[in-house]
Amino acid sequence: MSIEVKVPQLPESVTDATLVSWHKAVGDAVSRDENLVDLETDKVVLEVPAPVSGTLKEIRIEDGTTVTSGEVLAVLEEGEAAPAEPPTTAAPEATAAAAAGTANAVAAQSSDTRLSPAVRRLLEQHDVDPSRIKGSGRDGRLTKSDVMDFIAGKQETTAEPAPAPAPVAAPAPAASGGRGERRVPMTRLRSRIAERMVEVQATAAMLTSFNEVDLFEVMRLRKQYREQFEKDYGVRIGFMSFFVKAAIEALKAFPVVNASVEGSDIVYHEHHDIGIAVSTERGLMVPVLRNTDAMSFADIETSIMDYATRAREGQIGIDDLTGGTFTITNGGVFGSLMSTPIINPPQSAILGMHKIQERPMVVDGEIKVRPMMYIALTYDHRIIDGREAVQFLVKIKDSLEDPARLLLRV
Repeated sequence: MSIEVKVPQLPESVTDATLVSWHKAVGDAVSRDENLVDLETDKVVLEVPAPVSGTLKEIRIEDGTTVTSGEVLAVLEEGEAAPAEPPTTAAPEATAAAAAGTANAVAAQSSDTRLSPAVRRLLEQHDVDPSRIKGSGRDGRLTKSDVMDFIAGKQETTAEPAPAPAPVAAPAPAASGGRGERRVPMTRLRSRIAERMVEVQATAAMLTSFNEVDLFEVMRLRKQYREQFEKDYGVRIGFMSFFVKAAIEALKAFPVVNASVEGSDIVYHEHHDIGIAVSTERGLMVPVLRNTDAMSFADIETSIMDYATRAREGQIGIDDLTGGTFTITNGGVFGSLMSTPIINPPQSAILGMHKIQERPMVVDGEIKVRPMMYIALTYDHRIIDGREAVQFLVKIKDSLEDPARLLLRV
């Protein structure tokens, strides 16, 4: 019985997707729920699993094609896979090369279920056997960083390398004395990021206000309770949970910062779903923490760690990235001392964290060295006035410089 494999229903905010790569060829045996093909949207990479076990009978859509919901991608023949045709006689060199290729394919297939679409695609592009790479992800899973380090020669192999392929002639040097260029098309995600950045700059009246925060008390608390916190909850206590908690109190005090613009209306959101910007090799992603009012410090830290891991492994779903009302981004992890973050539409504001740097400050009439951070709020001046933006930052500052306020909510 023939079964059609179709593009799954895409969310309302996604109109189409690009077929990135097939993991099976016509005639290959497939198992139910085994990933057949990767589809890349402007937000995430989707896997299309086999609806039944059988044989891949026909592929109707080739790599690089734009597809929409319900479109037929392939046809499966349900049931036991057809027996393979006997091999044809080939030259010894061809037989050896085929054997080596088969060995690599089998090794890759054995760990295929533990690989994200992005990792699989990178392995296939560079013809790398995943069993030769040591994974640093959860439960030893491979990440894109592991593969990139291996390709760049920064990671040692974990097994004997496969036979080297026949040498390929190097390309002739460029006519311009060795200088050249490489043209690479944008991914769907990068194109969408570019589109949204231009869109928000053209539609929102963006303005940025700054303040600085003395994180002495936050750092003291983290040092005092770090070991007990990690022992009780199995996760380290970072700075982001303090900032999320401080943002919640500030959003409650100034609800327009949590609002959005729809046409000529201001939509006030009574919930606080905060997006946390995560940098990945595919681009910036902003997974959303839902109902942060009800989350503890441990809940926030655990959720952020999980999102960061899944984002870098290509396992973030579309639902994880939609519906936020406010965003926090931390450029300090890259060493940024000050920046003006760009609003994540349709939100109306974004809080930027930066590098913690020790600076001499006057405290109670004395000069002391304090761990200081510049914070920035970029906001849509169409609905948020400068007074509200400045007071919002002051509320953040007060909460972090006296963390007891976060417990007492004052």
